[in-house]
Amino acid sequence: MATGRTHRPATRSRGIPEATVARLPLYLRALTALSERSVPTVSSEELAAAAGVNSAKLRKDFSYLGSYGTRGVGYDVEYLVYQISRELGLTQDWPVVIVGIGNLGAALANYGGFASRGFRVAALIDADPAMAGTPVAGIPVQHADELERIVGDNGVSIGVISTPAGAAQQVCDRLVAAGVTSILNFAPTVLSVPDGVDVRKVDLSIELQILAFHEQRKAGEDTTESSPDPAAPPVRSVTGGRKGPDGDMPAVMPA
Repeated sequence: MATGRTHRPATRSRGIPEATVARLPLYLRALTALSERSVPTVSSEELAAAAGVNSAKLRKDFSYLGSYGTRGVGYDVEYLVYQISRELGLTQDWPVVIVGIGNLGAALANYGGFASRGFRVAALIDADPAMAGTPVAGIPVQHADELERIVGDNGVSIGVISTPAGAAQQVCDRLVAAGVTSILNFAPTVLSVPDGVDVRKVDLSIELQILAFHEQRKAGEDTTESSPDPAAPPVRSVTGGRKGPDGDMPAVMPA
């Protein structure tokens, strides 16, 4: 079984733009849903709508894969599932370690979608000695002292960090030193990594703040439409006031 340690996805070598790579999982998710309903073909317009992009962008993205569909018929769903999976490197097994088994780490460990997407949770790691041996999602948690051995024994190249912010950089450094070359970071901090190491950051609080901005803007537009009193005092910025410490990240499931 391939471990993913000595293989990299074909996307970079084929010159596929990063923006296109970022959209491929969206297409794959929509195509997988169609495949599960036994839909044989799909038009670019239908697939674009399901993925949340415009059809012209979708056709351009697929052109990088060498897939142009058939006029009047559309795209073959099963072939596109295979083609995109191959480009993303999902036709092989990718062992993953999750470091930090708090609420979020446990939720990630229990997420059932990893296996069907080419990922295998090889190990769960936590610094709390009391957690050692505790099964989470059927996998016993191992102590952080074993991190380097675990990475080496399982041929891990992808690590997930769900620790508190203060511990994330040290964990990152140890993962990289052990041979991990791709990191998914859920900790609310920016990680420093050497060249050749890829980091993707997932920050739920930032996404919520962006939504709050849009909600505030919509509320402001509603106020403007209702002819506000020009003598009213200005609205105080929502970013002002006291700044409290980061709280625990919520236990959520990936989309």
